[in-house]
Amino acid sequence: MAVAPQTPARDDVRSEIVRAATRLLREQGAQAVTTRAVAQAAGVQAPTIYRLFGDKNGLVDAVAEAVLAAYVATKADTTPGDPLADLRSGWHRHVEFGLANPELFRLLGTRGPDDPSPATVAGIDVLRSRVRRLAAAGLLRVDEQRATTMIHAAGTGVILALLETPAPQRDPGLAEAMLDAVLGGILASAPATPDPGVAAAAVTFAATAPDLPGLTDAERALLTEWIHRALTLLRHPHG
Repeated sequence: MAVAPQTPARDDVRSEIVRAATRLLREQGAQAVTTRAVAQAAGVQAPTIYRLFGDKNGLVDAVAEAVLAAYVATKADTTPGDPLADLRSGWHRHVEFGLANPELFRLLGTRGPDDPSPATVAGIDVLRSRVRRLAAAGLLRVDEQRATTMIHAAGTGVILALLETPAPQRDPGLAEAMLDAVLGGILASAPATPDPGVAAAAVTFAATAPDLPGLTDAERALLTEWIHRALTLLRHPHG
C-alpha cells in the first residue's frame, strides 16, 4: 500500500519563508525581497506567501518580528530602575538595532502612517511607557506626547544619518549627543517638588491623573482634558 508523501506543516512552511526573506534582505538588500524571489528561495509557490502573510507587507512584518525577537533574546532582561537610565538604555539599544539591521530598518521606514509595522508600533509603545515614567517622576517639562514624538523622531533621524555615512567615517558620539540635545529640551532641571515649576507640575499631574482614586472615568477624562489644555496654554500663551 502506497504511503502518501507528508505535507510540510503550515508553521514549518511559514518559518522557512521568513528565513528565506531574511537571508535575501541581509545578503541582497530590500530591493531583492519580492514575492517571486522569496517564493523561489523558500521552494514554494507565490500564492503560498499570499495565503500565509496576506501581502508583502505582512511578510516584512513577520521578518521584522523574527529579527527583533532574535535580537532581544541576546540582551539581558533587566528590571526597570531609574527612569532616565532606562530611557538611555532603550535609546542605545534602538540605535544599535537600526545599525545592525540597516535594510530592515529602511524597509520598515517606507511604510506609511496608515499602515505602520507592528514592530514599529510596539517600539513606540515601549518608548511611551518609558516617557510616562519620566513624567510620573516629575522629570518632564513638556507633555508626554511631545516628549515621545521628539525622542522617536530624533532616534529615527540619527540612525538614518549614521547609515548614510560610510562606517569608518561615522561619528561614534553622534547618537549620544543627539539624545542629550533632546533631553535638554524635554527634561525639567530637577524632579518636581512641593514648589515646582508650573509646567513640570502639570506634566507630572497629567501622568498620575489616570490612577487617582475616587474619580469616575468621566471625571478622569475631564481632568486630563483640563490638564492638557493648561499645558497647551503654557506652551503657547499668545496662541
